[in-house]
Amino acid sequence: MRDDNMSNISVCAACGIAEVDEVKMKECADCDLVKYCSDACQESYKSHHEEACKKLAAELRDEFLFKQPERTHLGDCPICMLPLPLDAEKSVIMMCCSKVICGGCDYANLIREIQGRIEHKCPFCRKPSVATDEECDKQNMRRVEADDPVAMWREGVAQYQKGDYQSAFNYHTKAAELGDAAAHYHLSLLYHLGEGVEKDRGKEIYHLEEAAIGGHPDARYNLKIEEEESGSSERAVKHWIISANLGDDRSIKELIEKFKEGFVSKDDLAAALRAHQAAVDATKSPQRDAAEEYY
Repeated sequence: MRDDNMSNISVCAACGIAEVDEVKMKECADCDLVKYCSDACQESYKSHHEEACKKLAAELRDEFLFKQPERTHLGDCPICMLPLPLDAEKSVIMMCCSKVICGGCDYANLIREIQGRIEHKCPFCRKPSVATDEECDKQNMRRVEADDPVAMWREGVAQYQKGDYQSAFNYHTKAAELGDAAAHYHLSLLYHLGEGVEKDRGKEIYHLEEAAIGGHPDARYNLKIEEEESGSSERAVKHWIISANLGDDRSIKELIEKFKEGFVSKDDLAAALRAHQAAVDATKSPQRDAAEEYY
């Protein structure tokens, strides 16, 4: 009678030795399709496995790339817990804690302080507000020293605006390593322009994809352009739909134009229009409307 446990034994793809006792296997780092008992076996089998590995790795990458994110890279306001709007003018970053607060919650806090005649403080962490740019910079650097990715990204932007592209690259790299999608997006721009680092198309695309996976609509938009230029209209449309579903106005306008040209089906456009409107509506509230009128 066959022992069912035998079907669970791993064997080296190169030499066929089984994973028993002191023999331990390691999976292919890119595709997880095969296992090897040693680096020598992995190297010797490379030519046999390379094509299948690259194919599956690309398929797995596309699964992540074309999965619809639940939120944009901005996430939710940490106070009202509603999605933050894509328009940066409708939110504010608090330097003391690196939290991005929607305009509605910032406005509500301001009104509360005016009516109560109390000191102005951060709506989130309640630290007193500082008065000068120098004090703001010090607050941000304290967050940088605490390995805060948002603060690192902000410092990278500040260094870029000063013309120090190398420092900008270093800060964005650190923030990206901590998972910040905006930092990945800015790294793609640096690799594209060759500022602070040598031009590298492969790394530019990699960081665009990482930013897009993290919900960054601008990264999605740039990837769409790349796909169009390479003749991959089907992949370009996928990027448009994902970005439109996040509430990106440019992408929904592009989809409408592509529908007129026959590249997008009526059903896909209708679904994207509904998702786009739902995403935009999710960012609205009476408090945010009052803030827009006030400011």
